[in-house]
Amino acid sequence: MGYWKILLLFFAAFFGGTSVFLFKGDNHKTLKLVLSFSGAYLFGITVLHLIPDAYHGNDNYVGVFILIGFLFQIVLEQFSDGIEHGHMHKHPHDLAVFPIGIMASLCLHAFLEGMPLAQGNQDQLVYGIALHHIPAAFALATVLLTNKQGKNKTIFFVAIFAIMAPAGYFFSDALSSGNIGNLQHYFNRIMGVVIGIFLHISTTILFESSADHRFNMRKMMAVLAGVAIALLGFLKEL
Repeated sequence: MGYWKILLLFFAAFFGGTSVFLFKGDNHKTLKLVLSFSGAYLFGITVLHLIPDAYHGNDNYVGVFILIGFLFQIVLEQFSDGIEHGHMHKHPHDLAVFPIGIMASLCLHAFLEGMPLAQGNQDQLVYGIALHHIPAAFALATVLLTNKQGKNKTIFFVAIFAIMAPAGYFFSDALSSGNIGNLQHYFNRIMGVVIGIFLHISTTILFESSADHRFNMRKMMAVLAGVAIALLGFLKEL
């Protein structure tokens, strides 16, 4: 994978998180549109690209790992409070322990997403992860600031989160090249876990894109644009 893609993964999350200093107030309408777009795009590439690729190797257990990924994301969200899909909750009484659970779950989440990138041409997955991490990092920074973590500490945590997806790629690449072990035949199962995570996140974004669970016209256009771009990428590869 080209180094520009590694940089894209890092800077999408880093700038997504640090852009919180450019906005004021809790009503981030642009962020909500980006979130709707990224959720639709994630769902599109998962259905059109990732699932068929994962089953290409005729591994009968891929579906089991998709379920594991889906359920695992539910567990992670007990610690992250749904920041992966843009939720920004406040925890004024949990200042001492808040960053630990949030950061551990988010970093593990991002690390797992980066692992399948070492297998072949995964351009759409790179773009999907980068888009997905923009609102996630923004939400993380917002919650950290709300909980009085300070500007420097917030930037530090955002940078750590931004490193995780590239770290997952490099770790998986080392596995596949035999530098750490010979586990490349498990890539489809790793992809299955990521697919389950993406299915949970993308569907949650689409169902929770507004407070009353209804789409307005702008959000509908963002969702259609996300699906259309995923479909165009799929047709281009045929």
